[in-house]
Amino acid sequence: MDESLMPLFIALFVVIVVAIAIGSHLQAKRRRQALQTLAKRLGMTFSAAKRPDIARQYAFLDALRKGSNRYGYNLVEGEYRNHPVRYFDFHYATTSTDSKGRRKTHHHYCSIALLHMERSFPELRIYPETFWSRLGQMLGFKDIDFESVEFSKAFVVRSKDRKFAYDICHPRMMGYLLNHRDLCLEIEQGCLALEHNSLLAPDKIQSRFDLLCELCALFPQYLFAG
Repeated sequence: MDESLMPLFIALFVVIVVAIAIGSHLQAKRRRQALQTLAKRLGMTFSAAKRPDIARQYAFLDALRKGSNRYGYNLVEGEYRNHPVRYFDFHYATTSTDSKGRRKTHHHYCSIALLHMERSFPELRIYPETFWSRLGQMLGFKDIDFESVEFSKAFVVRSKDRKFAYDICHPRMMGYLLNHRDLCLEIEQGCLALEHNSLLAPDKIQSRFDLLCELCALFPQYLFAG
């Protein structure tokens, strides 16, 4: 390479980096504004602040125990269809080491929608079957199977309380989940949570609240008795 061109390439690189940073900043700003508008329309509150306490509060959820530097932000919360609900963007970091021994930090972002229930329940996870989950089952990490072969092939169900798993996964619930095959849900303590492995578009968040309410309505009422 002609050394006289080096300053030009450096300047071009700096311009690209700055343009990416500005674009990312503007995109994050637009997202905050859209979430604030959503919260106002639904009669909820909104906070853009980073909240490490959210990661600690829900540390019992598998989705919120990954990596390090965990925090929620862009929090939307309030009452929805007579249920206390929350949505937040979630960040965590992981590290890797390349062939030269250099460590690199990777930042991950996902979306969490929660509905708080008046009763505490055992842990139950339901998520789509994948190649990796099938491989895990071959290696001995068994899940719970049901009479519906279609449901058992479509979803992985894990819980230490098999009775509770069967209570939740009754025919109507299995039918509902088969109509929403991309859902990753977790029940534990007083929470019903939906995880999405990227940041949800703001116009998709209300539908998440609808899903939570509909899933909760499918819980057998005897689970709330006593």
